[in-house]
Amino acid sequence: MTMAIPTATTANESDLKLEIVNPKNLYDPSPNGYSTAVIVPREARLAYISGQGGQDGTGALSPDFAIQAKQAYANLRTALDALGARPDHVAKLTVFVVDHDMSKLGVLTKEVKEMFGAALPAQTLIPVPKLAIDPMLFEVEAVVILE
Repeated sequence: MTMAIPTATTANESDLKLEIVNPKNLYDPSPNGYSTAVIVPREARLAYISGQGGQDGTGALSPDFAIQAKQAYANLRTALDALGARPDHVAKLTVFVVDHDMSKLGVLTKEVKEMFGAALPAQTLIPVPKLAIDPMLFEVEAVVILE
């Protein structure tokens, strides 16, 4: 089966900016490292980055949650680079945390703010009892716009 792919018109970079929405009558989530909603421009193509865990280049995992989270965000950055995307192109994150507690939330907020600055994506944190392999404590996946 052959599919026709429509020809896209070229958009300016300013046409492909994500619009962050934090309604004044809702709780402001930005101190916690995320936005209430993000609008993706009509002209944008989307990419979905699979869950990135805290494995280093050799596949090794630290038993420390903070080290895994830092490495997972570094891995996400590598995936963004491979797509030609930047952190401010990330519309949505979903994070999975094994045995979540408030101490882990502080670690995650620090990592997200460090990577995304003021361009905080929409985000959902899902506490889980276990991830794909037993030593994994954290995983992050992303929805990204491409220019």
